[in-house]
Amino acid sequence: MSSRYRPIIFAAIGLVLVWLVAMAGFSISRNSKMTAEKVRTYMDGTDLSKLTGDARAKALRELADRINKLSAEERRRARLDGLIAKWFNQMTEAEKAEFLELTMPTGFKQMITAFEQLPEEKRRKTIDDAMKRMREARADAGGEAGSQSGRRGTNAPALSQELQEQVATIGLKTFYSESSAEAKAELAPLMEEIQRSMETGRAFRNR
Repeated sequence: MSSRYRPIIFAAIGLVLVWLVAMAGFSISRNSKMTAEKVRTYMDGTDLSKLTGDARAKALRELADRINKLSAEERRRARLDGLIAKWFNQMTEAEKAEFLELTMPTGFKQMITAFEQLPEEKRRKTIDDAMKRMREARADAGGEAGSQSGRRGTNAPALSQELQEQVATIGLKTFYSESSAEAKAELAPLMEEIQRSMETGRAFRNR
């Protein structure tokens, strides 16, 4: 090898190695990222109804851990697809309460406190905006459902008008602390949308 071209060849080899390492890192990151589909695969491969005792508790904790690893968009997709409801309806009241506590997003309690400080009119506006985004998300999911079997799409449950009114009137903190596990589960998608509004500042505009 000519000494004249040796540095160029070594530099080229170095660039190739850097590229290979970068691609390997990207592949590992992509494969390790938790998605709604991975949650679905885990749930489809585990029959909760046949589990008892420690095995059942372990399965529920594993599901909670997987949900907590989802991004905000993947978490929304999991809810729209009805994945969480699939197991939630099989849980006991104690299991439901623990599961909701385990899967409460980071900053949830702070969000509730901030929401409480909004005047009632602003709370209603925040709820209306959140419901609008939820309807849009369900409509989008419904469009995708035609090409993906098993997707619930627009069949995902909507928050009842009565529940919306109670939240706007008495606030999230009081309502959430006094509600049943089923009501909390029904409220969860709205609370997550409100949290996004708080984080982006939308809920505080024109206050």
